[in-house]
Amino acid sequence: MNARLDHRNPLVFDTHELGRRPGALQRLTRSVPAPKDFGVADVIGIPEGNPVELSLRLESVMEGVLVSGTARATAEGECVRCLEPLSRKVEADIQELFSYHDADDRGRPKAEPGDDAEDDDDRLFIEDGLFDLEPVLRDAVVLALPMQPLCTEDCAGLCPECGVRLADEPGHHHDAVDPRWAALQGLAETVKDGEKDSIEYTDGATPGAADEKQEK
Repeated sequence: MNARLDHRNPLVFDTHELGRRPGALQRLTRSVPAPKDFGVADVIGIPEGNPVELSLRLESVMEGVLVSGTARATAEGECVRCLEPLSRKVEADIQELFSYHDADDRGRPKAEPGDDAEDDDDRLFIEDGLFDLEPVLRDAVVLALPMQPLCTEDCAGLCPECGVRLADEPGHHHDAVDPRWAALQGLAETVKDGEKDSIEYTDGATPGAADEKQEK
């Protein structure tokens, strides 16, 4: 059961104009600020306070008010491959029945309200002619968001060796070295460096020998 609702909340709607006349219809459009944590944590979501455009149809039925329509907003997140920021237009469909407390699923008064306590846990109710759309809107938007958002469908991601974004450097690559030869390659480089430190003389002389000969 819902707590007492605040009519000043932009996601709380008033059904008094519909009355309890089955078939009565009301169409509404409303721009509301996105609530906190509106999306998939650390992946993608609609930033708190950003506008969410609602186009709703409220229809009075025997057991309550049937709410249907769409929600449109812009979600922000990051690409799961290259971690670049991205934004996506999101459109979510909404359909939910908000029930009267004194009516069962067939629209008849309940003989004993406590009998269906377990079923009531899964239902949303109208409180003093008001209903809160936030839980329904949140579920609809989260389901409409991509679980693995990509900046582009063919995003190549990041280089596993150095982390460079491959889309920025299409020809980027590293020379692959067989790990079995890595030790030998290091040894070859060591020997090469050692050769630079020793100079071979074709006449077999060593450094300083020519100077000593002149002195004699």
